[in-house]
Amino acid sequence: MKMVCYAKCGTCRKAKKWLNDHALEFEERDIKEQNPTAAELKRWQKKSGLEWKKFFNTSGKSYKDNHIKDRLKDMSEKEIIELLASDGMLVKRPILITDDKVLVGFRESEYETLL
Repeated sequence: MKMVCYAKCGTCRKAKKWLNDHALEFEERDIKEQNPTAAELKRWQKKSGLEWKKFFNTSGKSYKDNHIKDRLKDMSEKEIIELLASDGMLVKRPILITDDKVLVGFRESEYETLL
């Protein structure tokens, strides 16, 4: 299992604590140091079953400063993927990746159901 996260993110810290409290092993990857690639994003989106807009960190500075909310409706899927792959801070986190499922964000009930 892999967790893509950001050390200063409170939600990521909660998710890591939950995984550690449940003695679940995971590999950690810093999203700021290693942006997700377009290929990874495509795989994760497919496994998650979520629409692309759910992959954006809507409370982040980059999202707000670049008025992405207003631009999303006019963007193609390719443009959205390229944008997300260009800046890890635009991506909602944590992203928990298992063999058959991807969870975006942290909701304890989803973690309990999946794990």
